[in-house]
Amino acid sequence: MKQFVITIILILNVSVLLAQDAKSLIHRGNQLYEQKKFKEAEADYRKAVEKKNENLTGNFNLGDALYKQKKFDHAAKNFTDIASTATNSSVKARAYHNLGNSMLETKKYEESIDAYKKSLLNNPKDDATRYNLAYAQEMLKKQQQQNKQNQHNNQQNQQNKDQNKNNKNDQDKKNQDKNNQGKNDQNKDPNQQNKDQDKKDQDKKDQQDQQQPNQISKDDAQRMLDALNNQEQGTQDKLKNKKLKGGQARILKDW
Repeated sequence: MKQFVITIILILNVSVLLAQDAKSLIHRGNQLYEQKKFKEAEADYRKAVEKKNENLTGNFNLGDALYKQKKFDHAAKNFTDIASTATNSSVKARAYHNLGNSMLETKKYEESIDAYKKSLLNNPKDDATRYNLAYAQEMLKKQQQQNKQNQHNNQQNQQNKDQNKNNKNDQDKKNQDKNNQGKNDQNKDPNQQNKDQDKKDQDKKDQQDQQQPNQISKDDAQRMLDALNNQEQGTQDKLKNKKLKGGQARILKDW
């Protein structure tokens, strides 16, 4: 019976020592954290968690140290585990808040919004979480707009590529038709080519003859120019006798 009692006491002493060791590791980790030595702090927090299973303080601080090192995915895992297992509303709220921050840093805005909402369910009075929630919602809106714009630009670029391809095909067809026409002209009878050229020359002459009656003499052109100059001078004289009205336009803002 006496031996059984001694065994129990030894087990209790070991548990106390482990708890004290974990506490000292967390304390040292906190000091390193304050000195911005986040990697060293992470190492001590991990040791504290290993010394004492389900060490809430060690796990929470470990998540913070990971976050400060921009290991956002690892930090998110830590805070997710804490939030899902914690029974205290305050702890849940803080874990979900930090989870939301981790998701926000990796631009997972929908996940961060969900985390902030869960944090507010456990602590509705947290203004910092409420602010972060509004910020995440705004960033999600911008992200969706940007995605929509990128999709539109991609469609527009594809349409331009298709149009350029069609234009090239049309040009290739025209060049082919032109080459075929040149070959046909070369195969024509020389007498027929002369007749075609004579017809083109006659058409050109007829066109010039039709335009000839519309031409005016140099004397008529000079008289018209003098009349236009006189009319312009009269307009300028009238303007000299009048004052400009009105001032510089202004743009009024209602905000």
